[in-house]
Amino acid sequence: MPTRPLWRCRNCGAEWPCQPARLSLLVEFRGDRVGLLLHLGGLMAEAAEHLARLNPDHVPDLHYRFLAWARARG
Repeated sequence: MPTRPLWRCRNCGAEWPCQPARLSLLVEFRGDRVGLLLHLGGLMAEAAEHLARLNPDHVPDLHYRFLAWARARG
């Protein structure tokens, strides 16, 4: 899980979800892509709130960081 409110990986310091976190999430939610996306959507909303409080002048677009990578490949 990330360090809050910065949303950085506790292990490597990269923006969460970093590559190892993504792999871990894919394993954890194997066979339940909808559940993974719902989980990530909730975390994205929480991250947006935290990051907006930290820097109200710059709220990053978190869609790719949290959701786009997890969509099913077709």
